[in-house]
This record gives sequence, structure tokens and C-alpha cells, in this order.
Amino acid sequence: MGMLEAGTKAPEFTLPDQNGNMQSLADYKGRKVILYFYPKDMTSGCTAQACAFGELFPQFREKGAVIIGVSKDTVESHKRFEEKHGLPFTLLSDPEMETIRAYDVVKRNKDGEPGKSLIRSTYLIDENGMIAKAFGAVKPKDNAAQMLEVLE
Repeated sequence: MGMLEAGTKAPEFTLPDQNGNMQSLADYKGRKVILYFYPKDMTSGCTAQACAFGELFPQFREKGAVIIGVSKDTVESHKRFEEKHGLPFTLLSDPEMETIRAYDVVKRNKDGEPGKSLIRSTYLIDENGMIAKAFGAVKPKDNAAQMLEVLE
């Protein structure tokens, strides 16, 4: 099993954001969504990645794209992460890893079973909720610029 492929329907989800509000993929129909999965709030790689998306946020908005970060951290942890770095986008909390598993970004154990950690991965979902592009094992610092290029 690899990541979900381009041309497949993006799995629906409903998760709480950093303010505790429930958000669903369906809420973003008609807009491009950059859905990125990252291991942990406040770690160096994840901070670099989030801050890069934050810096380029105006350009994403110009292109009509929404940025959503997902990790298994709590809502409270996401709120601290957002406030500490002034992040202008949505962070969703998936402690049960249901959405993380649905998007197949879980590291597998030696026996092939899904483990507890996730692979830093990014999906571009189009206006109709279809996966347009999938990037696994992305580089934290380059991911935002890479995704902006894909939108060109």
C-alpha cells in the first residue's frame, strides 16, 4: 500500500480544528485544498514546514487554495503551535489517526501493520474533492514552495 493515487476521491473527514470547531472536507468543495500530514507540533521539522506554509499563505490564498495541517496532536497542542508561530491556517487534530489511516500516511511496522507514527506527506485535492497530486516523505522546508509550484 502506498499513498492514495491522483484521480481517486479524497476520503471525507470531520475533525476538530485548533479552536475546537469541527471541520469537514466537504466544507471546502469548490476550492483547492492542500492537506498536509505532519508528525508533531513544535518539533523542528514540523515548525519549519508550518512556518513555510505560513510565509507563503498569501500566495496560496491568491490562487484560491486552502491549507490544512493534520497531526495526532490535541486541539490544545495545535492552539499553542498556532499562537507561538502565528500560523494563519487550519490545524486539525486526529488523535485516533482515523483520517491519517484513511489517507494511508502511516508508517508500517516490520509485519506490515500500521504503526503509531505517520509519514510527512502532502495531498493536493481539487475543487471536486478528487486527489490531484500526492507527495510522500516531503522535505519540511521545501514542501510549501513545492505545493505552490504545483498550483501554477
